[in-house]
Amino acid sequence: MRTHASAKHPHDDAPDTAEDFRRLASLPPGQLRDTLREQIIEAWLPMANRLAGRFRNRGENYDDLRQVAAMGLVKAVDRYDPELGNAFESYAVPTITGEVKRHFRDHMWTLHVPRRVQDLRNRVRFASQDLSQTIPGRRPTVAEIAEHAQMSEEDVRAGLEALESFTALSLDAELPGSEDGYSLSDALGSADPALDVVIDREAVKPRLQALPERERAILYMRFFADMTQSRIAEQLGISQMHVSRLISRSCSRLREQVLQDVA
Repeated sequence: MRTHASAKHPHDDAPDTAEDFRRLASLPPGQLRDTLREQIIEAWLPMANRLAGRFRNRGENYDDLRQVAAMGLVKAVDRYDPELGNAFESYAVPTITGEVKRHFRDHMWTLHVPRRVQDLRNRVRFASQDLSQTIPGRRPTVAEIAEHAQMSEEDVRAGLEALESFTALSLDAELPGSEDGYSLSDALGSADPALDVVIDREAVKPRLQALPERERAILYMRFFADMTQSRIAEQLGISQMHVSRLISRSCSRLREQVLQDVA
């Protein structure tokens, strides 16, 4: 077992186990294969521990994170296919970090996520990891994940969304790039106060149309054109007192009729 670091590996703690993986793939089930598998896992364990260290101080015990990372390493070793020609660490790193992230998502969700969505998330994650061996250099598309995992593209999108929905963002959190304390709550709209009178306007509309033309015109000029009673009186050639009485009478009639309709 060679455990020295090679210049071709992007990680300093990545052992040179390419030949060992080829031997592992050729061995039949048995003690010899199990022993070689354990040696490979042990050789890569320092890198798994280092990856677990990236997630320190996030509310989870470091020893637990190391165990989860080790589980991810075991899965990576068991699923890795050396015949595809990719270096093991290019498959192991996303598998291990994905396992740690899955641990956080499963144990520390801020919001309850339905079990079906969590299952979709896991299927999408595993399919993405498998595809990363065959399409290095880019993320697999929704269509590729759907075909590989035998899922619908709609379910893939739901799984991808769940992958990005681990924690909730406080409404008081300052938005990225904000220098004046602008928070998410400042970007949220508020209820339009005009909505409160929509029902009232719809209820009174047919009653307005039934009013005599002059009374309807007076109400329009007063409440929609925002004209004063004196201007209305001047325009119609009547006294301001008469305009006031007509407005009062019309409003009382409308109120009574609308209340009768409600009753």
